[in-house]
Amino acid sequence: MTVARRHVLVIGMGAGDPEHLTLAAVAALGRTDVFLVLDKGPEKDSLVRARRDILDRHAKADHRLVGIRDPERRRDVADTPAYHAAVRVWRERRTDAYERAVRDELAPGECGAVLVWGDPALYDGTIDILDDVAARGGVDFDYEVIPGISSVSALAARHRTTLTQVGRPLHITPGRYFTEELADLTGSGGDIAVMLDAHQAFTRLPGDDMWIYWGAYVGTPDEILVSGRLSDVADRIVALRAEARARHGWIMDTYLLRPCRDDPAEEPPGA
Repeated sequence: MTVARRHVLVIGMGAGDPEHLTLAAVAALGRTDVFLVLDKGPEKDSLVRARRDILDRHAKADHRLVGIRDPERRRDVADTPAYHAAVRVWRERRTDAYERAVRDELAPGECGAVLVWGDPALYDGTIDILDDVAARGGVDFDYEVIPGISSVSALAARHRTTLTQVGRPLHITPGRYFTEELADLTGSGGDIAVMLDAHQAFTRLPGDDMWIYWGAYVGTPDEILVSGRLSDVADRIVALRAEARARHGWIMDTYLLRPCRDDPAEEPPGA
């Protein structure tokens, strides 16, 4: 007699606008029995509320919601080796939490789901963590990934520009590595999409040579958008970012950097 397996869906929910959900994501929500939701503390309660709003609209009536307390991660480390060590410890604790939730909250034969901001394939650890849980062998389950609209795609759309230009590369990087690779990236001639930049690496760039498309809380009612020559708008972005973070207790922002054209009077597309 075969025992039914647990099944987990990793659903990309888009950058913040509930309308970013794809039809595949809506269908996945409708067949989920248990939603596993990371609790990041009261200062980010609005993130949980956004998920609840989506579930109210698209989940089946008898679904269950299970909170997973997100373990704290050290954020006082500056150098890269210490940062990676802190992330490894945090990832191990988060893997423990997911393993308990899948084993204890999801019955064999039930379908569970994790809602991921943006797209699960772009700077999100849920897929790797579920792989780690499966490798431990303590709970029998399989999973599938439902892609979503990423924050960089939403940013480009809101600025009415493109992420790529003809014959030029696009580099996507977290802010930490952008700082370390600054000279190589800015000399590549291509565009650079920067995510997770808590230290605002763009302030250390030659501003007359770069155009920036910046956005925070993209796709939400709190959305803030700024674009322009970096030397003209960098200080404004820094001030807006500080004010928004103080008001909300957290911030999600992304930006695209594009080398200015040879003619300084001609603005990049979408500006």
